[in-house]
Amino acid sequence: MFNTIREDIYSVFDRDPAARSVFEIIFCYPGLHAVWFYRVAHWFWTRNLFFLGRFTSHIGRFLTGIEIHPGAQIGKQFFIDHGMGVVIGETAEIGDNVTLYHGVTLGGVTWDKVKRHPTVGDNVVIGSGAKVLGPFTVGKGAKIGSNSVVVKEVPANSSVVGIPGRVVMQQEPKVEEKRPDLEHGKMPDPEAKAISCLFDQIRALEKKLEGLTERLEKAEAKPAAKSPVKKTSAKPTTQRRSAAKTSVAKPKSKAAGKAKKAEG
Repeated sequence: MFNTIREDIYSVFDRDPAARSVFEIIFCYPGLHAVWFYRVAHWFWTRNLFFLGRFTSHIGRFLTGIEIHPGAQIGKQFFIDHGMGVVIGETAEIGDNVTLYHGVTLGGVTWDKVKRHPTVGDNVVIGSGAKVLGPFTVGKGAKIGSNSVVVKEVPANSSVVGIPGRVVMQQEPKVEEKRPDLEHGKMPDPEAKAISCLFDQIRALEKKLEGLTERLEKAEAKPAAKSPVKKTSAKPTTQRRSAAKTSVAKPKSKAAGKAKKAEG
C-alpha cells in the first residue's frame, strides 16, 4: 500500500512541473485525492461491500469533483491533472502511466450490464474535455486531443482529434520511457488543412478568372474590321433597266395596233 502511495506521489512530480514539495502534492492535488479515494472504494468493491464502495467514491466525488466508479480497474502511476469534471465508468480499464486532464469522460453507450466502457492502454494521454465512449481499446502510447469525441478503437502510438475522433498521425513505437509524452497539443489539424486546400483552389480560380477578364476586355477594346465593298459599274445596270422597259413596252404597242385595225 505504501509503495502504491509513493508511486502516486512521484507520478505527480514526473508529470506536473508546478509541483514543488511532497506536502503540496498531498494536500493540494485533488486528482491525487480522487485516486486515493478510488483505491479505498475499489478495495470495498472487490470484497462485495458494494454500498461502502459506492459511498466512499461518492465522498471522493463531493470533495474533488472527480467521479471514479469503484468497479473500474486502474493501474499504477495514474495521474489526473486538475481533475474537475472527470468521469470514469464502472467497466473502464486503465493501464499504467496514464494521464487524464480535466473534463475527460470514459463513458458507455449502452444500458446493458456488459462491458460498456473503454480499455485504455499504458502511457496514454487524454486531453482536457475529451470523451471516450464505448467498449473499445485505446492502444498503448496513444494521444487523444482536447475536446475530441472518440467512439472507435484507437491504434497504438497514434494521435486522434476531432468530432468524431479521427486518426491524424501514427508514429513508430518508441522505447519505453518512465515519463509519458505530454505534448498532446502538437497534433496536425485536418480541418485547417482542408480549409487551406480550399483557399488554394479559390486563389487559382481567381487568377484564371482575372486572365479571362483581361482577354475579354482587350477583345472588346479593338475596333471592328470594315468589310470590303465591291465596286460595280453603272453601265450594266442602265442597260438592264432599258431592256426591261422595252420588254414591257412591246406588248402594249402590239395591242394598240390590233385595236386600230379593228376600228378601221
